Amino acid sequence: MAISVLRCFILYIAVVVAVRIMGKRQIGELQPSELVITIMISELAALPLQDLNMPLIWGIMPMFLMVALELLMSFITLKSIRFRAFCYGRPILLIYQGVINQGELLKTRVSMEDIMEAMRGNNILRIEDIQMAVLETNGTLSVIPKPELSPPAAKDLHVSI
Repeated sequence: MAISVLRCFILYIAVVVAVRIMGKRQIGELQPSELVITIMISELAALPLQDLNMPLIWGIMPMFLMVALELLMSFITLKSIRFRAFCYGRPILLIYQGVINQGELLKTRVSMEDIMEAMRGNNILRIEDIQMAVLETNGTLSVIPKPELSPPAAKDLHVSI
């Protein structure tokens, strides 16, 4: 029993270190490849816990290899626009100047309910009031109101701060 607890503690520390090395992101901001790596790390950590005859290193080494591959992929995507577009895709314009792009909605499987939810989050009541709605590469929906509906900035009111 003590060996199981010790193995669990060691693997927990290894997983925490691995996730910290990968960087700080919330689950909703993870790219698909990062989510896959995170799930694979948890699976690799579970193997030595299930089989006490398996050396811990057989779970820890592949875990850190996955982290190294993720860091390499992140570095390459920072340097190469083409590789980034291949791995993560590109943002998709769903609405432009109040006009819905039905083809893109169907392709991306975004429902009108999703768009309405994003509109409510931005205090937009009508689709005609949207300048742009973009499906970002991480799956979030960005809705930008038309400029005439945006609240004025301090410089618009000629107020110094």
